[in-house]
Amino acid sequence: MTSNKNIFKITYPIFLTLVAQNIINVTNTAFLGRVGEVELGASAIGGVFYLAIYMVGFGFSQGAQILIGRRNGEKNFGQIGPIFNNGLIFNLLLSIIIFGLSVKGVPVIMKYLVSSEHIYKSSIAYLDWRIYGFFFAFVNVIFRGLYVGITQTRILTISAILTAVTNILFDYVLIFGNFGFPKMGIEGAGISSVIAEAVTTIYLFWHTIYRTDRKLYGLFEFKKVEFKTILQILELSVFIMFQYFISISTWFMFFIFIERMGERPLAVTNIGRSLYILLMMPGAALSTTVNTLVSNLIGAGRKEEVLPFIRRIVGMVTLIILPILAFTFAFPQLFAGIYTDDAGLIAACIPVMRVVAVANLFCAVSNIIFNGVSGTGNTRTAFAIEFLTLFFYLSYVYYTAIINPHPVAIVWMSEFVYWTIIGGLGYLYLLKGNWRKKEI
Repeated sequence: MTSNKNIFKITYPIFLTLVAQNIINVTNTAFLGRVGEVELGASAIGGVFYLAIYMVGFGFSQGAQILIGRRNGEKNFGQIGPIFNNGLIFNLLLSIIIFGLSVKGVPVIMKYLVSSEHIYKSSIAYLDWRIYGFFFAFVNVIFRGLYVGITQTRILTISAILTAVTNILFDYVLIFGNFGFPKMGIEGAGISSVIAEAVTTIYLFWHTIYRTDRKLYGLFEFKKVEFKTILQILELSVFIMFQYFISISTWFMFFIFIERMGERPLAVTNIGRSLYILLMMPGAALSTTVNTLVSNLIGAGRKEEVLPFIRRIVGMVTLIILPILAFTFAFPQLFAGIYTDDAGLIAACIPVMRVVAVANLFCAVSNIIFNGVSGTGNTRTAFAIEFLTLFFYLSYVYYTAIINPHPVAIVWMSEFVYWTIIGGLGYLYLLKGNWRKKEI
């Protein structure tokens, strides 16, 4: 189960999925960087706000994924379908509720938090379209939880390619008004992202219906809503949902604090964010693999292998990240040039990109450790660790951005605060905690 070949087999498609998701991020940022700094900054505010809400649905899918991974490890395949089916219904209903709240709530929240009128108007123009993506994104993450949980992640490769290609095509067409379409700017970026997610949803349904052994797992056998199953998923996922939402909401506040420093710092931060997420992908893919394989190991009664497995993955990710770190640190201007052709903006991005390059190693190692904690099923402990960490993180950001303003690169060093604390506490829990007695 935990051979290098099997780890690669599971991780590679997850990595490609993350590539696709981040091609959306990179292309939106790169195209909008050529529209204007206001649009570039507003897409950061709008994008992170959308991500914070999206993480509620993603957090629920993580609870389903942990349960599916556990049942897969136990070879109780018939119990996987009810988890997936009821998870799908719950997340779809959740997306409808959140969409309804967003229609009225987003303008009020943005008006209160954003100081620049230009940034406010552009972020609303983006989110007015982007929030339609909740319907598709909340469904897609349940499919992702299924295929990661049963370690059949090859489907994610094709869905990743579809997402990326669709988004690039419609970004090019709608942002700049090519092929006879109207020039929509930041609104075009929001629409193209929703279309890409919708195409992915259609493909995932098609593959699951026609190419997956639905009878083995009991997929799409909707006899009735099983509230017991939904509550079982929620018992695991509610703390992950809160954890992810608070985590990304804190990152949203990071951007709000930066926005008060000016439009140029916000544009620089969006470029830094885009590169950071891009560099995170190898570590994020391996951390997702750790989550599901830890759950599978425990389900198979091999708890003693969990810590050695996590240490091995930490060693692997360090070897992968170090060359990326060195290259990014040495040539930050090459990456900045992807997003903008403004020489002044490129120069302003270089210090932030160097901080991001080093922070990525801390992120990769700590993310793997922390996903090991979630994979044990002790999501309440994971939430407590996250909450404590975010207190110190937000305090640092508020001090360096608002109370005693520093250059943007110094504010970005908050990433070292975050990942050092969360990784250290996570590893301490894996060494000393009571996760070995947890039953789910």
